[in-house]
Amino acid sequence: MKYVEHPDAERYYAATLAPRAEGITERYHHGRTPAAWVGSMVALVGFVVAAIGFFMNINWIVVALGLVVVLGGAIAGGLMSRAGRGQVWE
Repeated sequence: MKYVEHPDAERYYAATLAPRAEGITERYHHGRTPAAWVGSMVALVGFVVAAIGFFMNINWIVVALGLVVVLGGAIAGGLMSRAGRGQVWE
């Protein structure tokens, strides 16, 4: 398979890499933002807690606690995104 560069690659690189190199602004891509990482990691911890509660003879309190942590991850990611630590939408 041959690598073919995207037709707008030059414009894309100029818009994303040049401002970072000049120190003007910092852009993120494909969810690689602090808000996305925090939301994903907190949700992962919540799912692990819920799974542990489920396999501990279905301890519903631990399962509910894990789901609350998952909800907290979604809220934390959303708040961080609104605070400017998320994806830049143009």
